[in-house]
Amino acid sequence: MHVDHHPLIHDFPEHRDELQRLRRQDAQFARQADDYEALDKRICRIEDGIELLDDSALGALKHSRVTLKDELARQLKRAAGQCCGCGNDCKS
Repeated sequence: MHVDHHPLIHDFPEHRDELQRLRRQDAQFARQADDYEALDKRICRIEDGIELLDDSALGALKHSRVTLKDELARQLKRAAGQCCGCGNDCKS
């Protein structure tokens, strides 16, 4: 079964400008975004049967991907001047 890779720009089209700006200006964000993309591609390879990994290890990778994506989403929201979801109505 083929699984499509979804880069961050595809998952957060409403934050396109912030994503591009943060990738250029924030080295830590750029590194996290690159790590997310590499992890997502690896999970797709595993699910496509190209790379082998047991279910437990795959589950751990998926958990890491979700955690990383959530953190990137918070940073993108803050960069857009929105609350990051902390519950404190932050604006940056």
